[in-house]
Amino acid sequence: MTGADSPVDGVLAVAAIVLSLLVAAWALVAALRHRAPDRVQLIGLAGLELLLLGLAVAAGVALGGGERPGEPGAFFGYLVTLVCLPPLAAVLARMEPTRWGSAIVCAVCLVTPVVVVRLQQTWEVLGG
Repeated sequence: MTGADSPVDGVLAVAAIVLSLLVAAWALVAALRHRAPDRVQLIGLAGLELLLLGLAVAAGVALGGGERPGEPGAFFGYLVTLVCLPPLAAVLARMEPTRWGSAIVCAVCLVTPVVVVRLQQTWEVLGG
């Protein structure tokens, strides 16, 4: 599989990127208004985590079917990091109930799309 046929491309990846950017925007507004992380941010992080877990399952199914990423070490590193980001953001945001908690959520949600794209790139190296 290469390009759009990759298990880490497609609807789940796009949905994760869009949701991540929406939560980042919401958290940025909250941080600029000196607001602590709210329920919407935490629900957004939970939804993002579900999408990322779906992405990980899709990658696992493809691996089980005999497909391989171009850079396996980097791929698995990005995959583990990606799945850990939203829970880490939620924990840190709850530990920092100030505007800086919202800033943490914003920062993590801005990093997430970059990691998704890198995950896609490491899968495509072999075939692309």
